[in-house]
Amino acid sequence: QVQLVESGGRLVQAGGSLRLACVVSGGSFTTYVMGWFRQAPGKEREFVAASVWSDGNRYYLDSVKGRFTISRDNAKNTVYLQMNSLKPEDTAVYYCAARNAYGLGQRTYEYQYWGQGTQVTVSS
Repeated sequence: QVQLVESGGRLVQAGGSLRLACVVSGGSFTTYVMGWFRQAPGKEREFVAASVWSDGNRYYLDSVKGRFTISRDNAKNTVYLQMNSLKPEDTAVYYCAARNAYGLGQRTYEYQYWGQGTQVTVSS
Protein backbone atom coordinates (compact mmCIF):
# COMPACT_ATOMS: atom_id res chain seq x y z
CA GLN A 1 0.00 0.00 0.00
CA VAL A 2 1.49 3.31 -1.13
CA GLN A 3 0.91 6.37 1.03
CA LEU A 4 1.80 10.00 0.42
CA VAL A 5 1.75 12.67 3.14
CA GLU A 6 2.18 16.37 2.36
CA SER A 7 3.21 19.07 4.81
CA GLY A 8 4.35 22.69 4.89
CA GLY A 9 1.28 24.59 3.75
CA ARG A 10 0.36 27.75 5.67
CA LEU A 11 -0.62 31.40 5.39
CA VAL A 12 2.07 33.62 3.88
CA GLN A 13 2.21 37.18 2.56
CA ALA A 14 2.65 37.92 -1.13
CA GLY A 15 6.32 37.84 -2.06
CA GLY A 16 7.13 35.30 0.62
CA SER A 17 8.37 31.73 0.36
CA LEU A 18 7.29 28.25 1.42
CA ARG A 19 8.66 24.75 1.05
CA LEU A 20 6.25 21.86 0.79
CA ALA A 21 7.31 18.28 1.48
CA CYS A 22 5.80 14.93 0.55
CA VAL A 23 6.92 11.70 2.20
CA VAL A 24 6.22 8.46 0.32
CA SER A 25 5.95 5.05 2.00
CA GLY A 26 4.98 1.54 0.94
CA GLY A 27 6.31 1.74 -2.61
CA SER A 28 9.40 2.03 -4.76
CA PHE A 29 9.95 5.78 -4.61
CA THR A 30 12.89 5.83 -7.01
CA THR A 31 10.82 4.32 -9.83
CA TYR A 32 7.96 6.82 -9.58
CA VAL A 33 7.37 10.02 -11.46
CA MET A 34 6.55 12.51 -8.70
CA GLY A 35 4.24 15.41 -9.34
CA TRP A 36 2.66 18.40 -7.64
CA PHE A 37 -0.85 19.60 -8.48
CA ARG A 38 -3.01 22.34 -7.02
CA GLN A 39 -6.71 23.13 -6.86
CA ALA A 40 -8.32 26.46 -6.02
CA PRO A 41 -12.01 26.78 -5.08
CA GLY A 42 -14.23 26.55 -8.15
CA LYS A 43 -11.37 25.51 -10.42
CA GLU A 44 -10.10 22.25 -11.85
CA ARG A 45 -7.03 20.59 -10.40
CA GLU A 46 -4.00 21.71 -12.41
CA PHE A 47 -0.49 20.43 -12.95
CA VAL A 48 2.26 22.43 -11.23
CA ALA A 49 5.52 20.46 -11.45
CA ALA A 50 6.95 16.97 -11.91
CA SER A 51 10.24 15.16 -11.40
CA VAL A 52 11.25 12.17 -13.53
CA TRP A 53 14.06 10.35 -11.72
CA SER A 54 14.97 8.10 -14.65
CA ASP A 55 16.26 11.03 -16.72
CA GLY A 56 16.61 13.72 -14.04
CA ASN A 57 14.26 16.08 -15.87
CA ARG A 58 11.96 18.57 -14.20
CA TYR A 59 8.83 20.11 -15.68
CA TYR A 60 6.80 23.16 -14.62
CA LEU A 61 3.60 25.00 -15.26
CA ASP A 62 4.51 28.14 -17.24
CA SER A 63 3.18 30.52 -14.58
CA VAL A 64 5.49 29.11 -11.88
CA LYS A 65 8.72 28.82 -13.90
CA GLY A 66 11.51 30.74 -12.23
CA ARG A 67 9.62 30.84 -8.93
CA PHE A 68 9.02 27.17 -8.01
CA THR A 69 11.54 24.34 -7.83
CA ILE A 70 10.78 20.63 -7.47
CA SER A 71 13.43 18.37 -5.98
CA ARG A 72 13.64 14.90 -4.47
CA ASP A 73 15.72 13.09 -1.85
CA ASN A 74 15.66 9.37 -2.62
CA ALA A 75 17.34 8.46 0.69
CA LYS A 76 14.39 10.01 2.54
CA ASN A 77 11.67 9.05 0.05
CA THR A 78 10.71 12.71 -0.03
CA VAL A 79 9.84 15.18 -2.77
CA TYR A 80 9.87 18.94 -2.18
CA LEU A 81 8.34 21.99 -3.78
CA GLN A 82 10.20 25.21 -3.04
CA MET A 83 7.93 28.19 -3.75
CA ASN A 84 9.37 31.70 -3.94
CA SER A 85 7.86 35.08 -4.83
CA LEU A 86 4.40 33.80 -3.98
CA LYS A 87 1.35 35.53 -5.39
CA PRO A 88 -2.30 35.53 -4.25
CA GLU A 89 -3.07 33.53 -7.42
CA ASP A 90 -0.98 30.68 -5.97
CA THR A 91 -3.56 30.15 -3.20
CA ALA A 92 -4.83 26.58 -3.43
CA VAL A 93 -4.74 23.13 -1.90
CA TYR A 94 -1.51 21.52 -3.09
CA TYR A 95 -1.42 17.78 -3.74
CA CYS A 96 1.49 15.41 -4.07
CA ALA A 97 1.06 12.56 -6.56
CA ALA A 98 3.00 9.51 -7.73
CA ARG A 99 2.92 7.86 -11.14
CA ASN A 100 4.16 4.28 -11.52
CA ALA A 101 5.03 4.64 -15.17
CA TYR A 102 7.69 6.05 -17.46
CA GLY A 103 7.54 9.55 -18.85
CA LEU A 104 6.02 12.86 -17.84
CA GLY A 105 2.40 12.96 -16.75
CA GLN A 106 0.47 16.24 -16.63
CA ARG A 107 -3.07 14.97 -16.13
CA THR A 108 -4.65 13.84 -12.87
CA TYR A 109 -5.72 10.49 -14.34
CA GLU A 110 -2.10 9.64 -15.15
CA TYR A 111 -1.19 9.37 -11.45
CA GLN A 112 -2.14 6.38 -9.30
CA TYR A 113 -1.35 7.64 -5.81
CA TRP A 114 -2.30 10.89 -4.08
CA GLY A 115 -1.72 12.65 -0.79
CA GLN A 116 -4.42 14.36 1.25
CA GLY A 117 -3.38 17.88 0.27
CA THR A 118 -1.98 20.85 2.16
CA GLN A 119 -3.48 24.36 2.13
CA VAL A 120 -1.38 27.27 0.88
CA THR A 121 -2.88 30.73 1.35
CA VAL A 122 -1.12 33.83 0.01
CA SER A 123 -2.44 37.14 1.32
CA SER A 124 -2.24 40.40 -0.62
